[in-house]
Amino acid sequence: MKRSRRQRKLKVLITGIGGNLGRAVARRLHRSYEVIGIDRRRVRHMPKDIDIEQVDIRRRRTEDVFRRQRIDAVVHLNIMHDPRSRQEEHHQFNIVGTQKLFGLCAEHRVPKVVVLSSADVYGPDARNNQFLTEESALMGGQKFEAIRDLIALDMFCNTFFWRHPEIETVILRPVHIIGRVNNAPSRYLRLERPPTIMGFDPMLQLIHVEDVVTAIERALTPGIRGVYNIAGPSPVPLSFVLDALGRSPQPLPEPVLKMLLKTAWSLKISDWPVPELDHIKYVCMVDDGLARRRLGFAHAHDLESILREVEQEPRPW
Repeated sequence: MKRSRRQRKLKVLITGIGGNLGRAVARRLHRSYEVIGIDRRRVRHMPKDIDIEQVDIRRRRTEDVFRRQRIDAVVHLNIMHDPRSRQEEHHQFNIVGTQKLFGLCAEHRVPKVVVLSSADVYGPDARNNQFLTEESALMGGQKFEAIRDLIALDMFCNTFFWRHPEIETVILRPVHIIGRVNNAPSRYLRLERPPTIMGFDPMLQLIHVEDVVTAIERALTPGIRGVYNIAGPSPVPLSFVLDALGRSPQPLPEPVLKMLLKTAWSLKISDWPVPELDHIKYVCMVDDGLARRRLGFAHAHDLESILREVEQEPRPW
């Protein structure tokens, strides 16, 4: 979605702009686009040329944004990932909110919608193929309830893709995002003595947050639509990553670790639900060849660069 000198700047609406990833996307895109951001949180420290609306995507005021602005693309990042939130709240915000947002996109004839899903929808499993393609079954919710909404959202977006061929819908499924983001992989790798499961050392795929921003930017290219896995450098064993970070892992038998984690979760001294353990037990690697061929995506950050970012805490915006 590049513009010529005679054309107006194209307008991109970013939902969830108040998060660390949303900020990274906004700071990149505002160089080439007119950026509008919506978030129910208060948003600070953004470039002055970015128009911010403090609004919940489920509320009527969101429609006012579409009415006032001629929006050329929507980048949907406003997805709740809090494992302690009630399932009903997750459903209302993630599914109902996305349905209302996409309804507005259809009503106001927005030409492009980009949605950030996750490779977690495939789910870590001992039976997984070595590299999963975009056609692989979404099995991540079998054991992990918090992933079910993300799968439902991903599937809804797929349905929207077929029902509204006039809108170029792009669904991105990145591997574990590392950087100044407050997500489970980054928090785990910041632990000085991270627990591991005795006898298991799965291969991991990591990607730098700025490379995810690049994938989103590439997805805004006219003519691009469909589902794309997004990955960074070659996979490496979990043990290699922890050793490179200078960590001192604590290998424990799986039943013991599950018991400890369940107790810590119930006492609210840990935000790690027990099903998260599958991510340090089984493999869940994706084939990103389609994104590299069709999007022209290429990661710019190698593993060393990614691991340096682990030590950078997310800013408390």
